[in-house]
Amino acid sequence: MSNVKLAIVYYSATGTNHTLAKWAEETAKAEGAEVRLVKAGELAPDAAIASNPAWQAHHDETKDVVKEATSEDLEWADAIIFSTATRFGGMASQMKQFLDMQGGLWAKGALVNKVVSAMSSAQNDHGGQEASILSLYTSLMHWGAIVVPPGYSDPVLFTTGGNPYGTSVTVDAEGNMSPDVKPAVEVQVKRTLDIAGRIVGN
Repeated sequence: MSNVKLAIVYYSATGTNHTLAKWAEETAKAEGAEVRLVKAGELAPDAAIASNPAWQAHHDETKDVVKEATSEDLEWADAIIFSTATRFGGMASQMKQFLDMQGGLWAKGALVNKVVSAMSSAQNDHGGQEASILSLYTSLMHWGAIVVPPGYSDPVLFTTGGNPYGTSVTVDAEGNMSPDVKPAVEVQVKRTLDIAGRIVGN
């Protein structure tokens, strides 16, 4: 497992998916993986970002700290974990655009057998988190990637924000996450690294 190269690609407006991604990074590094934490580029106009103080604050805090994801990050990785906000039951447009820009890698087969998993967030318990994960997986199936959901592979997933598709979290109007989500992220990351390690022969 120590030789697995993991890219964590997220999109976050106000910081929730950044937090999920950071937890994933911490877990992966503790497991001995080589990790790149990168974000999908922002598409929203400055006026939209400025209209939400939390969005503006997170944008300013991370703009010079977290690198934007590139095709090279995907080609480099053995495994990729995606984390995205939910928009009307699907992934955020910023993440969708990033995926849609990978036609070059897809055409040369560079994404075949990448081990992938995904996480999401929304503002209420039934706000489309699972649908956004499934919409992301649909794109990744076209790559020929190997989708690794957490399933119910660990008892902790019954008592945390885990679901069989990928970790999902509810965020209230003040930006507070539902409790006990981090253990679900840890299980998902470890499972992703385990399967990736088997694929790459570690």
